[in-house]
Amino acid sequence: MLTAVKELGDMTECCICTEVFTDPRVLPCIHTFCLKCLLDYGKDKQPGDSMACPMCRKEFTVPDDGLAGTQKNFFMEKLLHVRKLSARQESQHIPCDVCGSDEASAGETVKPASVYCVQCQQNYCEQCSMCHRKIKSSSNHTQVDIGKESVSVEQISKISPAMCEQHQSKEIEVFCQECRVAICVMCFIKSHKTHDCSDIEEVSDTLRGLVANDTEKVTNFLKKTEELCPRLEKEKNGVIKHLAGIEDEINTAADKLIAAIQRDRVKLLSEVGSIRLKQLKQLETVKQEVEQHMTALESFRRYSETLLSSGTACDVTRSANSLHDRADELMKFDVIGHVDSSLPPMNVTFASSTLLDHDDRNLVGTVSESEEGE
Repeated sequence: MLTAVKELGDMTECCICTEVFTDPRVLPCIHTFCLKCLLDYGKDKQPGDSMACPMCRKEFTVPDDGLAGTQKNFFMEKLLHVRKLSARQESQHIPCDVCGSDEASAGETVKPASVYCVQCQQNYCEQCSMCHRKIKSSSNHTQVDIGKESVSVEQISKISPAMCEQHQSKEIEVFCQECRVAICVMCFIKSHKTHDCSDIEEVSDTLRGLVANDTEKVTNFLKKTEELCPRLEKEKNGVIKHLAGIEDEINTAADKLIAAIQRDRVKLLSEVGSIRLKQLKQLETVKQEVEQHMTALESFRRYSETLLSSGTACDVTRSANSLHDRADELMKFDVIGHVDSSLPPMNVTFASSTLLDHDDRNLVGTVSESEEGE
């Protein structure tokens, strides 16, 4: 039902004004238009003149009394009446390392840490910090206020104890001379007891002097090395400048060839474009002719089917002879033969130049690098 209503709406609308027909008039080609639209479209036409249908371009002769004398489309007026009847209307806090986990697991608010213990490497809240100071083993630990620059990072690193990797609770205090590693007391007892070991503080002074001496040697060597940089920079600039000149020569030679090729390409493409334009124009003309004939055939079919299904005896008798004549006229046009005879020939080819047939040919030139001393 909805499809039928939509088709009825399409049929009862003028293709010129795209509005519902007013005083519909039918042309010999069976296309219907509002009388006012026809009058505006053919305002310069006089009785007896030839005029093309606004839709299919089929020529017809203006009646003796002008376009106002064109045939009324009584059937369309009936459809207009049917149409009228069918119309419907989405301050980040650092937690305390001691009590934080317990309070979090109990669902309580975690207390923020206010100090950091350098020796223990832990964060403490005010309460845990006070308890930590009261414990004898940690009473002399250094605590730094979090968020304050009272102690620098360098100071913290110097006073922070070095803990053993194997025994994380033990501080490194021994240096094994044989293994040349710093160890804790537990390591000494378990693995280095028979080795020549020394207190790490005693060995550090000697090793510190060794490091200082090496640093001085490296510093002096660094200075000599740095003196090479300006020389290398100069060499680099010389290479860049010289090869840039070579590149300019190559580009100049290549540009000349490219310009010549480009001119040839433009010329060839222009020729192809002209051929394309001509053939597409021919094809478009044939296409328009076929589409116009399709429009005429479709209009005839729709009008005739609607007349047969909805027209009265009077409607049929009024239109039968003119429809028969129009059908004969439409069927006389040999569409396939017309298309076959009108298609442009496709005999365009391209013959490539033989310039690039040899892979070893140097089209632009050659670059050579002579050995030093030549």
